[in-house]
Amino acid sequence: MIRRSIVGILTLAAVALMLPPAARAGSVLRVAMTLADIPLTTGQSSQGGEGQRFIGVTLYDALVNWDLSKRDEPAKLVPGLAESWSVDEATNTVWTFKLRPNVKFHDGSMFNADAVLFNLDKVRTKDAPQFDPAQAAQASTFVAPLTSWRKLDDLTVQLTTEKPNAALPYLMAAFSISSPARWEEMGRSWAKVADKPSGTGPWILERLVPRERAELVRNPNYWNPARVPKSDRLILLAMPDASSRVAALLAGTVDWIEAPAPDSVPKLKSAGMQIVTNVYPHIWPYQLSYIGDSPMKDLRVRKALNLAIDRDGLVKLLGGLAMPAKGQVAPSSPWFGKPSFDITYDPEQAQKLLAEAGYGPGHPLKLKFLISTAGSGQMQPLPMNEFIQENLRDVGVEVTLDAMEWEALRARRRAGADAAENAGAHGLNNSWGYVEPINALIGVASSKFRPPVGYNWGAFSDPVADKLADEALRAFVPREQDEILARLHSYIVDQAMWIWVVHDLNPRAMSPKVKGFVQAQAWVQDLTPVYVAE
Repeated sequence: MIRRSIVGILTLAAVALMLPPAARAGSVLRVAMTLADIPLTTGQSSQGGEGQRFIGVTLYDALVNWDLSKRDEPAKLVPGLAESWSVDEATNTVWTFKLRPNVKFHDGSMFNADAVLFNLDKVRTKDAPQFDPAQAAQASTFVAPLTSWRKLDDLTVQLTTEKPNAALPYLMAAFSISSPARWEEMGRSWAKVADKPSGTGPWILERLVPRERAELVRNPNYWNPARVPKSDRLILLAMPDASSRVAALLAGTVDWIEAPAPDSVPKLKSAGMQIVTNVYPHIWPYQLSYIGDSPMKDLRVRKALNLAIDRDGLVKLLGGLAMPAKGQVAPSSPWFGKPSFDITYDPEQAQKLLAEAGYGPGHPLKLKFLISTAGSGQMQPLPMNEFIQENLRDVGVEVTLDAMEWEALRARRRAGADAAENAGAHGLNNSWGYVEPINALIGVASSKFRPPVGYNWGAFSDPVADKLADEALRAFVPREQDEILARLHSYIVDQAMWIWVVHDLNPRAMSPKVKGFVQAQAWVQDLTPVYVAE
């Protein structure tokens, strides 16, 4: 049994020591992240959605950006370093991106088509001098569909995919562009670039202390004047323990914390702190392994595991900061469809299905789940997994929880269930976003998207799912694609492809002095309008 950490005097003292001294009022925004380490700073951030939120979209831009200015509707794609993009209607495989002129990297060098090609080679061309395995691992699924890329002129690039892929603009929104000139300046060493990275984003890295903090300053020359940061400085602190984050906010040593401990919310509110939540394209699931003799190959077992979980009880444990899941996406999503399998709490039916599959008191089902101790979108993984472990024990399922640091879990996910290091694992608890079609449905349900080209960790393989995924990739009309994705979602829910638990409401707590934040319905958020009032 994994026990929740108890924060005492030593922990609070350590928190106080690691924090930077307060700057003049209104000039600095101090954020405590759930991460145990600062995400990779060289371009393709590590640490999942939280890494992208605090490093990826602060230091960098992509060809395509997200509009994060609205709270009341899902975030949409907008031009980034590309002013426009189009696909060749004859082939649906050749994309042309018209680049934004007069954009400079933090080091003063110009952004252009050569920079785009440099970055693609950085993560795809293994014999290129700038190839970086660390960034390649983070970018693998985003650039996997590309077969070639070329410069048409200084402000135009052409990207070609092997097959029609209507989701390519979404993938390009996760592909950050870093400066070729800075790489040359730092002796062609990405390790040295990490301490002095150069993107085109609204913030510039001034100081990096691994496993502790990153200090960013405003980029006054950002190409979009409307998004020049309102704060002078942004301090990002690695603080994986939820109680430590709460203590730091109450002590006034940070202004903003990610994922406050649910039982701390009343105390935070009574202290005048802001608790901010919103609908979030997020699911907290267990990805299941279909490798070898895995019991997950039996549909009765998969349905039983879904029916054994008391999601309403879990939401109460989380202080109401979540919503019970009925599948991969929320029922309000245009991709939900009409699944016939109703994911609810029915332990009696769960036991019946397990008995039909050959499991019972004399032959209990024994499982091992890989989980994390904290991390981006992981909510409160230790108490949540303990709760579910008890639910499953109640129906005769014995679960072993193998806990590890978040980025280590992500490495296990990228390796696939059939990797040697994942031997014996029947499930992996990796929080998931569904803001775009590949990440949401296609890349997890299609057998063609097994790692490293996609997210199908457990090697789920079904001809119906494959057919619907292929159709969705070839649907360039949004309404038609939505209809296909709804059929795909209905099918994988009926197949109980994963164990789906809850949707996160993305809670964060802030000092009452924090102003200007608009919580977008997205994994990433825009910190440029945020400031701490005097």
